[in-house]
Amino acid sequence: MGVRVGALVVAALLLPMLAACSDPITGERPDSAGRTSSEHEGASAGSTAPPRAVTRTTPRADGPAADLSAELTGGNGVFIGSPTPADLAPAGYVQHEYVAAGTATSYRSEGELSQDGRWTFAPDGTAPYRTRVLVRRPARTERFSGTVVVEWLNVSGGVDADPEWTSLQEEITRRGDVWVGVSAQRIGIVGGPVLVTAPGAEGIAGRGLRAIDPARYGTLTHPGDGFSFDIYTQVARAVGTGAGLDGAKPSVVVAAGESQSAAALVTYINGVQPLTAEFDGFFVHSRGAAGLPLVGADQPADLAGALQGAPTTLRTDLDAPILNAQTESDLLGVLNSYKARQPDSERFRLWEVAGTAHADAHLLGPNADAMNCGVPINNGPMHVVAKAGLRALTTWITTGKAPKSAPLIEVATGASPQIRRDADGIALGGIRTPPVDVPVAALSGAQGPDPSVLCLLLGSAKPLPADRLAALYPDRATYQQRYDAAVDSTVTAGYALPEDRTALAAFAEPGSVS
Repeated sequence: MGVRVGALVVAALLLPMLAACSDPITGERPDSAGRTSSEHEGASAGSTAPPRAVTRTTPRADGPAADLSAELTGGNGVFIGSPTPADLAPAGYVQHEYVAAGTATSYRSEGELSQDGRWTFAPDGTAPYRTRVLVRRPARTERFSGTVVVEWLNVSGGVDADPEWTSLQEEITRRGDVWVGVSAQRIGIVGGPVLVTAPGAEGIAGRGLRAIDPARYGTLTHPGDGFSFDIYTQVARAVGTGAGLDGAKPSVVVAAGESQSAAALVTYINGVQPLTAEFDGFFVHSRGAAGLPLVGADQPADLAGALQGAPTTLRTDLDAPILNAQTESDLLGVLNSYKARQPDSERFRLWEVAGTAHADAHLLGPNADAMNCGVPINNGPMHVVAKAGLRALTTWITTGKAPKSAPLIEVATGASPQIRRDADGIALGGIRTPPVDVPVAALSGAQGPDPSVLCLLLGSAKPLPADRLAALYPDRATYQQRYDAAVDSTVTAGYALPEDRTALAAFAEPGSVS
């Protein structure tokens, strides 16, 4: 559902225009040194070229790329629905916004959309498009890592939003990756029905960029969400050869999406990636049980219907690795990803994180304190684990070393499955973090007493009673010692990065212990 809660930020874009790269699209992507995969294989041991995707066994399919030669300017500047503006300068990053133009293809399914995800899509209609693409990249090209993360922007709140950037930005910027946000869906451009209106978005949600800022976005057009999958492919093809990147050429391109965008990636992986082989890997974050459905021309995707759709796993017969990160609240309830839970395999890893919520205080930013769900909303470190997940995925792609299998959250099966919890209400199993294993509050994906859809997504952080804290920790020193040991354990297990040790340590609350 990917709700972006809080005031919508409008950040000015005051950057010079970049020339789009005109390199031809081929089945092998040139790297930043201009070499193809076959040339990499003959590189010397001392080569400084960015690592390529060693997991790739299938060349990319030829096909059209989006034209990114025109930069968007004027109006009120860049519009993105996010409670926290992207503060790029301290990280040495710049932002550019482009028109992505071309002719896109829609798809039809040939045969059943089977539960194993091994779908067969075929091209259907074609239509012109003019959408927008945001690029956040290192200001100095020599800092570029060679990896591009392409986020399918989320529109569940009625406007384009960038939740993956919010979760992953520290990892992206410290590694020197490029982030690309694609306005893939119709509602973000021309408007449409809104599933959940985020506070602060009243009067804006569902209008689309053209109506929000016609001076900047008035020339954009979108032919419908049936064409979204090919638009996404065409943007990836363009940036994959250097368009919009100031001359840099990627060696690894990763698809990323959260919530509704994760549902879109489910459909992409199962039906489109077999045709294009475009992406080197997939970061699927907070998916529901079903994929985003194919729709006709001029139609938005039916997300509400998709939530009731037939469960499907992600196909595992492709060469692009998939890391699927799920919060505790994604498993049951409205998303019900438990119905599509699948075992790890040669190209798939599932990370379920105990004590986390679909949206949380980090995602809400400065607006988290304004939420009233009857109890404090979840304030756990899901984003810390997500950053470790992205690192694990890119390492997998470039070295072939898969992440170890993670424990799953324990679920009591039956007619109405329930997450198994300890006496404090904390989920059992799954990836553990220090605030979960050394608690002063019961972090949970379960909502508070407010039954609203918004609160359903925000989970809870119920403070433990004073007598329970006294029973757990005889003094603050004991609490801190246990917490520090849990930080070490989480980092050693690979579920938090050494670079995020300080961030994870900051979740400690010794002041809650007498």
